[in-house]
Amino acid sequence: MKKNKLSIFIFCTVMLGGVFSCETDKLNLNSATSFPSSVVFDTPTRVEQQVNGLYDAVKAGDFMGSRYLVYSDIRGEEFINRLTNGVTGLQTWNHTLVESTNEVNNLWKAAYQAINQVNVFLDGLDANADKFVPPAFPATFATTTADQYRGEARLLRGMSYYYLLQLYARPYVEGNGSNLGVPLRLIAERGFDNNALARATVAEVYTQILADLDFAEQKLPLVPAAANRGHRNVAIAFKTRVYLAMQRWADVITEANKIVPAAAPFKAATGVENQLATTFASVFTAPYNTNESLLSFPFSTLDPPGTQNQLGYYYLPASAGTPSTNTGNGEYYLNRKGILGDTATLAVADDRRKLTTKVIIKNAAGAKTDSAYYLTKYSSASPYTDSSPAMRYAEVLLNLSEAIVRSTSSVDPHALDLLNAVRTRSKGAAYATFADADAMIAALLKERRAEFLGEGLRSSDCMRLDLPIPGKSTIPAVNPSDPNYVWPMPSSEVATNSLLVKN
Repeated sequence: MKKNKLSIFIFCTVMLGGVFSCETDKLNLNSATSFPSSVVFDTPTRVEQQVNGLYDAVKAGDFMGSRYLVYSDIRGEEFINRLTNGVTGLQTWNHTLVESTNEVNNLWKAAYQAINQVNVFLDGLDANADKFVPPAFPATFATTTADQYRGEARLLRGMSYYYLLQLYARPYVEGNGSNLGVPLRLIAERGFDNNALARATVAEVYTQILADLDFAEQKLPLVPAAANRGHRNVAIAFKTRVYLAMQRWADVITEANKIVPAAAPFKAATGVENQLATTFASVFTAPYNTNESLLSFPFSTLDPPGTQNQLGYYYLPASAGTPSTNTGNGEYYLNRKGILGDTATLAVADDRRKLTTKVIIKNAAGAKTDSAYYLTKYSSASPYTDSSPAMRYAEVLLNLSEAIVRSTSSVDPHALDLLNAVRTRSKGAAYATFADADAMIAALLKERRAEFLGEGLRSSDCMRLDLPIPGKSTIPAVNPSDPNYVWPMPSSEVATNSLLVKN
C-alpha cells in the first residue's frame, strides 16, 4: 500500500475527539512528494494516490491496523491477559475503561480521522469535476473512474461507522436502534466550526452505513483496481454483517444470495470468484490474497502497523514454540475454558486448532511450572506485517446460514450445507442434523468463535444478540444492563463537542 503524502491543506483537519493540527511552518511546502490542495486533483495519478491514502487512514494502527480487532476480541472470553500492560488493552480486557483511557480516545480519533479524510476526498472530487477531461484524464474518468473512487470512499466510510457503533453504542436490538449512536459527520471538516454535533441514533447511523454500502455496490468495479482495494462483492458481503447486527434476517439472505449460490461448491458467480480457500492456513499466509479474503489491510516492512499495534505482537508467544518459530510479546494467551477447550467444536484434528501453539513455562531453575496456548494465526516475524482481515467469504456463508435458520426456525438443509462447508474445510466433522433450530444456532455461534478467533468478531457477536459478554479468569461477565457493556464517550470528544451526550 502506498503511503499518501498529499497536501497538508487537505489532511491537516479537525479530527473529532480533539483537535488535530499540523505545524505548517515546520513543513517543507516544496517537497517533491507533497502537493498543495489546488493541484492534488490535477492528474489521475494524484487522485489515485488520495484513494490509496483513504485505505491507509482506515488501516491505522489505532484502528483497523490491529487495535479494533484486538479490543473487540479481548473484551470476550477467548484470551487471558499475561502482562497487565495498560498500553496494550488491559482496561479493555478487564472492562474498567473510563473516558480518559487511551484506547477509548485513540481509536475514536483514528476512526474519525479516516472518516473525515473520506469526506474531504469526496468533496474534492465534486469541486474539481471540471478537470476530469482529456487530455489530462482518460475520456472515461469522469463517468467511470471517479464514481469507482466514490464507491471505494463510501465503502470505507460505511465500514468505519459500523466499527464505531460496535464499541461506543448500544446494540441495535435494544429499542430497534433508538439509543444514541455516534456523531454522524458527513461533510469535509477543515476548521473548528462544526465541532458541536449531537449523536445520531443507532438507527440513523445504520441507515447511513447502508446508504454508503448500497452506493458502493453500485459504483465499485466487479474486479478491484488493485490488490487490497474494494470491489462490488466487498460491499455486498459487508452488508450481510450489518444486517445481521440489525437482526434483519431476510436482508442478510437477499444480500448473501447475490454472491453465494444455492448449492455447493459455494463460489461467487460474478465479479471476483470469492470462495473458501482450499486450506484454512493459506488464508493467513503471505501474500494473504486468496479469493476467500474479500478485503484485508496489508502491511510491509516499509509500511508496518507501528509499535505495539501489530496482531502478531499481541498474540504470538514471547518464547518460541512449535509450530511457530516467530515470537511476539505474548500479551494475550488463549483461555482453555474458551473455544480452545471445546473439543466438540474445535477438535484436535481441526486445522484451526493447528494455528495455536503450546509454550512451556519454567521457573528460574528450569522446572516446568505451567503451560499456555497462544494463537499463531498471525505468524510473521517482527515488525509483524500480517494483513489485518476485514471480511472473509467464510463469514458470508455463516451469516447466511444463521439468517436462514433464524428466519425459518428450522434446521434448513441449505443452512446446514453452508455451516458444514466452513467446518469441513478445516477437517471438522460434518453435522448430520440438529435436534432443532436452537441447537443449530448454538452450533453456528460456536463455529464463528472457532473460525474467527482473533479476527475481532467475538464481542460484537454477543452484543448484536444482546447477550452478556462472557467472563474469563477473575473477570466477571458483563451483562447488557451494565454501564461498561459499551465504551464511554472519549474525554477528548467531551471536551470539544458541547452537544455530546455521554454514555
